[in-house]
Amino acid sequence: MKYIIASGPVIIENGKVLLNKHGKDDFFKFIGGQIKHGESLEQCAVRRAKEEMGVDVKLIKPIKPMIVWRKDETVILIHYLAKRMSDVKPADFVKEWAWVSVKDILDGKITELGENIKPVIKEIQKK
Repeated sequence: MKYIIASGPVIIENGKVLLNKHGKDDFFKFIGGQIKHGESLEQCAVRRAKEEMGVDVKLIKPIKPMIVWRKDETVILIHYLAKRMSDVKPADFVKEWAWVSVKDILDGKITELGENIKPVIKEIQKK
């Protein structure tokens, strides 16, 4: 069994969340990725924002951690509510990106989503 710890920012503006598609998956995900040795969760979130979407962020607060159980791996996800501080300039490896309506996600109108998207947005809206 492989264990992965990943961290990333959740950027919401004007009722829309910034998501992208990259890697082998063909669904929208939050910005983020696996932490590097010696890196803090916060440093990882800031680094991945810059690497993936070319954007500088200010982390506002952590969001309740989440565990995703898969066949051969367990992924521990640490999300941070964040504020965008610069323009979006996605990396070449980003296949697609969009500002996606939070309402459409919660209403089930958007289905090409990572399994963590809807629960994290619901958690943010509780507060």
